[in-house]
Amino acid sequence: QVQLVESGGGLVKPGGSLRLSCAASGFTLDNDAIGWFRQAPGKEREGVSCISPSDGSTYYADSMKGRFTMSRDNAKNTVFLQMNSLKPEDTAVYYCAAEPAAPVCSSWPAEYTYWGQGTQVTVSS
Repeated sequence: QVQLVESGGGLVKPGGSLRLSCAASGFTLDNDAIGWFRQAPGKEREGVSCISPSDGSTYYADSMKGRFTMSRDNAKNTVFLQMNSLKPEDTAVYYCAAEPAAPVCSSWPAEYTYWGQGTQVTVSS
Protein backbone atom coordinates (compact mmCIF):
# COMPACT_ATOMS: atom_id res chain seq x y z
CA GLN A 1 0.00 0.00 0.00
CA VAL A 2 1.42 3.32 -1.08
CA GLN A 3 1.45 5.79 1.78
CA LEU A 4 3.00 9.12 2.72
CA VAL A 5 2.93 10.17 6.35
CA GLU A 6 3.84 13.68 7.50
CA SER A 7 4.90 14.52 11.01
CA GLY A 8 6.58 17.31 12.94
CA GLY A 9 3.90 19.96 12.86
CA GLY A 10 2.82 21.88 15.92
CA LEU A 11 2.50 25.25 17.59
CA VAL A 12 5.51 27.54 17.46
CA LYS A 13 6.09 31.21 18.23
CA PRO A 14 7.02 33.69 15.50
CA GLY A 15 10.69 33.38 14.70
CA GLY A 16 10.77 29.76 15.77
CA SER A 17 11.60 26.62 13.81
CA LEU A 18 10.01 23.31 12.95
CA ARG A 19 11.21 20.31 10.98
CA LEU A 20 8.60 18.41 9.05
CA SER A 21 9.13 14.82 7.95
CA CYS A 22 7.45 12.85 5.21
CA ALA A 23 7.96 9.10 5.37
CA ALA A 24 7.04 6.90 2.44
CA SER A 25 5.95 3.29 2.53
CA GLY A 26 4.97 0.94 -0.23
CA PHE A 27 7.33 2.61 -2.67
CA THR A 28 10.72 4.28 -2.69
CA LEU A 29 11.27 7.99 -3.13
CA ASP A 30 14.59 7.72 -4.96
CA ASN A 31 13.16 8.28 -8.41
CA ASP A 32 10.19 10.40 -7.49
CA ALA A 33 9.60 14.09 -7.62
CA ILE A 34 8.63 15.19 -4.11
CA GLY A 35 6.82 18.35 -3.20
CA TRP A 36 5.76 20.15 -0.05
CA PHE A 37 2.53 22.11 -0.19
CA ARG A 38 0.45 24.03 2.29
CA GLN A 39 -3.13 25.13 2.59
CA ALA A 40 -4.42 27.79 4.93
CA PRO A 41 -8.13 28.10 5.77
CA GLY A 42 -10.04 29.67 2.90
CA LYS A 43 -7.04 29.59 0.58
CA GLU A 44 -5.92 27.38 -2.25
CA ARG A 45 -3.20 24.80 -1.79
CA GLU A 46 0.14 26.33 -2.72
CA GLY A 47 3.55 24.97 -3.50
CA VAL A 48 6.20 25.45 -0.83
CA SER A 49 9.17 23.47 -2.08
CA CYS A 50 10.04 20.51 -4.22
CA ILE A 51 13.01 18.34 -5.07
CA SER A 52 13.83 16.66 -8.35
CA PRO A 53 15.24 13.13 -8.43
CA SER A 54 17.28 13.68 -11.59
CA ASP A 55 19.84 16.00 -10.04
CA GLY A 56 18.60 16.71 -6.51
CA SER A 57 17.81 20.29 -7.37
CA THR A 58 15.31 22.09 -5.20
CA TYR A 59 12.71 24.76 -5.76
CA TYR A 60 11.32 27.18 -3.20
CA ALA A 61 8.45 29.60 -3.42
CA ASP A 62 9.67 33.18 -3.11
CA SER A 63 8.29 33.73 0.38
CA MET A 64 10.13 30.64 1.65
CA LYS A 65 13.54 31.27 0.14
CA GLY A 66 16.20 31.63 2.78
CA ARG A 67 13.90 30.33 5.51
CA PHE A 68 12.93 26.81 4.40
CA THR A 69 15.22 23.97 3.39
CA MET A 70 14.09 20.74 1.82
CA SER A 71 16.19 17.59 1.94
CA ARG A 72 15.83 13.87 1.42
CA ASP A 73 17.29 10.79 3.05
CA ASN A 74 16.93 7.95 0.59
CA ALA A 75 18.17 5.39 3.11
CA LYS A 76 15.25 6.31 5.37
CA ASN A 77 12.85 6.84 2.46
CA THR A 78 12.02 10.18 4.01
CA VAL A 79 12.04 13.82 2.98
CA PHE A 80 12.29 16.76 5.33
CA LEU A 81 11.31 20.40 5.38
CA GLN A 82 13.29 22.53 7.81
CA MET A 83 11.38 25.72 8.49
CA ASN A 84 13.14 28.60 10.21
CA SER A 85 12.12 32.17 11.04
CA LEU A 86 8.50 31.16 10.97
CA LYS A 87 5.84 33.83 10.59
CA PRO A 88 2.14 33.84 11.46
CA GLU A 89 1.35 33.73 7.75
CA ASP A 90 3.08 30.35 7.56
CA THR A 91 0.19 28.88 9.52
CA ALA A 92 -1.39 26.13 7.42
CA VAL A 93 -1.75 22.42 6.96
CA TYR A 94 1.40 21.16 5.28
CA TYR A 95 1.30 18.24 2.87
CA CYS A 96 3.93 16.22 1.10
CA ALA A 97 3.28 14.70 -2.29
CA ALA A 98 5.08 12.33 -4.63
CA GLU A 99 4.99 11.80 -8.36
CA PRO A 100 6.66 8.54 -9.39
CA ALA A 101 9.27 8.60 -12.13
CA ALA A 102 8.97 12.34 -12.71
CA PRO A 103 12.52 13.60 -13.43
CA VAL A 104 11.74 17.19 -12.56
CA CYS A 105 9.60 18.39 -9.68
CA SER A 106 6.73 20.83 -9.96
CA SER A 107 5.13 23.40 -7.69
CA TRP A 108 1.65 22.57 -9.07
CA PRO A 109 -0.46 20.25 -6.90
CA ALA A 110 -2.12 18.71 -9.96
CA GLU A 111 1.21 17.23 -11.03
CA TYR A 112 1.32 14.85 -8.05
CA THR A 113 -0.38 11.50 -7.62
CA TYR A 114 0.31 10.53 -4.02
CA TRP A 115 -0.43 12.71 -1.02
CA GLY A 116 -0.01 12.52 2.71
CA GLN A 117 -2.73 13.40 5.19
CA GLY A 118 -1.14 16.67 6.22
CA THR A 119 0.28 18.09 9.42
CA GLN A 120 -0.86 21.32 11.07
CA VAL A 121 1.64 24.12 11.57
CA THR A 122 0.49 27.03 13.69
CA VAL A 123 2.68 30.08 14.21
CA SER A 124 1.35 32.26 16.99
CA SER A 125 2.53 34.10 20.06
